[in-house]
Amino acid sequence: MNDRVISDVLRRTQRIALVGATDREDRPAYGVMKFLLNHGYDVIPVSPKLAGKTLLGQQAYAALADIPGHVDMVDVFRNAEAAYGVAQEAIAIGADTLWLQLGIINEQAAALAEEAGLTVVMDHCPKIDIPRLAIPMKR
Repeated sequence: MNDRVISDVLRRTQRIALVGATDREDRPAYGVMKFLLNHGYDVIPVSPKLAGKTLLGQQAYAALADIPGHVDMVDVFRNAEAAYGVAQEAIAIGADTLWLQLGIINEQAAALAEEAGLTVVMDHCPKIDIPRLAIPMKR
């Protein structure tokens, strides 16, 4: 993945739906959500288990389709097999970017999203890439 593309995505993104959010502080999804919030991004947790609750002060939703307003990026903390379905949902809500977390590789999901006009970042983590690429704070 081209660093220029990753940097552009992280700079233009403001609102992120984090699919696979968890309230378990020992899980990577929790740490990444906290990092992104602290860096000034708006992060919306997406998890059927957390729907109707708040996580790190943010309202959680069961599915991407339940989120009001535009979502810039869908950040996926689900297994590779689930990524295709999430890509379909990201396309359906008009997201700009599909971001598959470190270790999540699904070429079919990436191709589907790219064909629909989304930017795709796969097998990367914004918690690693933001400091590595010196992305400034959002606010």
